[in-house]
Amino acid sequence: MSSRFGPGDVRFFDRLARLYDLAMPPARVRPLRDGFAFANRPIERVLDLAGGTGRASRGLRRAGLDPIVVDISAGMLTRASEAGHEVVRGDAGALPIDDNAVDAAVVVDALHHLPDPDAGLREAARVIAPGGVLVIQEFHPGTPLGRALVVGERVIGFDSTFWTPAELCTALSQAGFDARIVREGFEYVVVGRVPKS
Repeated sequence: MSSRFGPGDVRFFDRLARLYDLAMPPARVRPLRDGFAFANRPIERVLDLAGGTGRASRGLRRAGLDPIVVDISAGMLTRASEAGHEVVRGDAGALPIDDNAVDAAVVVDALHHLPDPDAGLREAARVIAPGGVLVIQEFHPGTPLGRALVVGERVIGFDSTFWTPAELCTALSQAGFDARIVREGFEYVVVGRVPKS
């Protein structure tokens, strides 16, 4: 089945923006903080990549951080801005962010929607300063719930790419990160750290 929504499923998320936070539970912060623990630098400047309405940023704000939400969907960013988050409209595969500009980035339940996830990982490696981390929360396609999610996204018309935790660690390593699995399960977490020179 071909995608009905196109690269990054942007049109779908533009349409869904007003209802998104009603349909999606708040992001859990503890797994993200567990990923931050692998950083070799203080975590102060954070990007919420493909951050949509700022679902992850809301939780991180309560934990004392105030990420910048980066997304390509204008509709989703409008909602994030209305919630008080700083926002940047941009493609995760070509971030409008300077080299080494942040200490960390998170991608929560969104990497599978990027039209070129490998480019997104390379861009994250570029904008995160040495010693900083990229924390990714994704869905494991090999679990029963994961298999159902993959089928459901295909039925909706998404052209999603899913990885096992080990596959995503390999992709992070290929993008220049030192990678490891932080949490296993249906909703798993991996972290990539930018090596210090």
